[in-house]
Amino acid sequence: MNAATLALSPVLLRGNHVELHPLSQSHAGDLSAAIAVGDLWKLAVSNLPAPGGMQAYIAEALGLQSAGKALPFALIDKSTGHAVGSTRFGNFEPAHRRVEIGWTWLGTTWQRTAFNTEAKYLLLGHAFESLGLNRVEFKTDLVNDRSRKAILRLGALEEGVLRRHMIVRDGRVRDSVYYSIIAEEWPAVKANLRRMLSQ
Repeated sequence: MNAATLALSPVLLRGNHVELHPLSQSHAGDLSAAIAVGDLWKLAVSNLPAPGGMQAYIAEALGLQSAGKALPFALIDKSTGHAVGSTRFGNFEPAHRRVEIGWTWLGTTWQRTAFNTEAKYLLLGHAFESLGLNRVEFKTDLVNDRSRKAILRLGALEEGVLRRHMIVRDGRVRDSVYYSIIAEEWPAVKANLRRMLSQ
């Protein structure tokens, strides 16, 4: 696939614990319920909507998808069939064969489980093996230690800090940490993620 024809098209990605379904408004009810537990949207490092704002959140994500810049997913718990979180490909640059994985959140019940690791495994596999990308990026808030550790655990390389990178919801000026995995690193990262998921 050359850069001229490279595009993010809706796709269903299946794992053992989680399925990634193309995000739609049909997921709004489940996602509103998942985000309500523990008031996830109130966390200082969160940019999530309150439960009543989920339809607008999904509409914004789908607008970016229509523009060819993103591909959002609902994370579906295979044991129940319910959406329990969301993630996406974003900041897609087909000319440079790169994409960012982010905007990821899971309801409190599903945090610290295999769900996030398996979702990232599926996304990375699609990026490198189906789309033939050169680079996958991640970024997070400098003060979000939990997210930073999770990204490093995937096998991504920390590249540096973009100082005063963005203004977040509470008006704080955020520094962002960037990470990446490149195509040449994917086989080793894949093997490590498979080991993690088999434990």
